[in-house]
Amino acid sequence: MAWQDRNSQQHQRDGLGGAGSGWNQRGAGDPLAHMGDEELAGRTTMARAFLNRVFTWMFAGLLVSGGAAWAVLSDQGLYLTVGRHFMAFAIAELIIVMGLSAMLRRMSPLVATAAFLGYSALNGLTIGVIVSAYTAASVSNAFFTAAFAFGGMAVFGAVTKKDLSGIGSFLMMGVWAILASMVLNFFLHSTALDFVVSAFGALIFTGLTAVDVQRFRKLGFMGSQTEDENRKMALMGALQLYLDFINMFLFLLRLFGRRR
Repeated sequence: MAWQDRNSQQHQRDGLGGAGSGWNQRGAGDPLAHMGDEELAGRTTMARAFLNRVFTWMFAGLLVSGGAAWAVLSDQGLYLTVGRHFMAFAIAELIIVMGLSAMLRRMSPLVATAAFLGYSALNGLTIGVIVSAYTAASVSNAFFTAAFAFGGMAVFGAVTKKDLSGIGSFLMMGVWAILASMVLNFFLHSTALDFVVSAFGALIFTGLTAVDVQRFRKLGFMGSQTEDENRKMALMGALQLYLDFINMFLFLLRLFGRRR
């Protein structure tokens, strides 16, 4: 499941969290205080270009996942194969995303890109099995609700002057709480607990969208040493935002979806 993979990103989030914090306020002790208006404008343009690159790769991942999910829903044989080996596919996803987090800086851009798109394809296969249990109207409603919420929070994260890093740490604690609750509910089978977990899960990943967008805008503002480094960090940003969106969608589907 994609929401579990989000936990393996924590050390990457911590590593980027300090970069450029306070980028939007120029004062004593601020690394931007010495910059002239021309350099500041140049870095702002650079940050915008970097975010565009992040979102481009994120949308590419979503398209790959959508194509894989459609293939599962269209091919009965593929559906049965993925359903029969669902846990194996889920474990493969986890291994790939952990490998990306741990070894990204040592990967070539080509390998990092292949790993991201491969993960997106595998995740799409498992999502295809999951959404098959819900009505088409429920899936559409959850998707467009997630898209609307994601878009709104992404804009907020890109333009707000408030530092969201503290909120991000709090939200990650919520992710771990959700994980513990879902493990507990595996044994309890509580409908009420499942509802609460789904509601809080949707809210937490909605908030993490704004946090992650701001984090990677800060990273883009500070710049990268090489083009390869820039591309790999854009892929990491795309992966985190991809996971934010997918988790939001799945929790909304669990919360409001009607089963067939």
